[in-house]
Amino acid sequence: MSDRYYALTVTLEQPIEDEDAEGLINAITHLRGVLTVAPHVADVQTHWAQETARHELGAKLWAVLYPPVTKERHS
Repeated sequence: MSDRYYALTVTLEQPIEDEDAEGLINAITHLRGVLTVAPHVADVQTHWAQETARHELGAKLWAVLYPPVTKERHS
């Protein structure tokens, strides 16, 4: 038995101006099976989520480039 989807989410690479999004929204609306397209406005939570993700990724990259120094035990 296969799954049935009721919605698909499209995530943009970066926030775009509402005037620039009109063509994209119009195109998606014309796809077969699309009932509605609802844009979501970028806000402070969007900015916070992006900055948090960027910081976490940056910290992981630094850890790879400059791993923590560990002391080896000599017996």
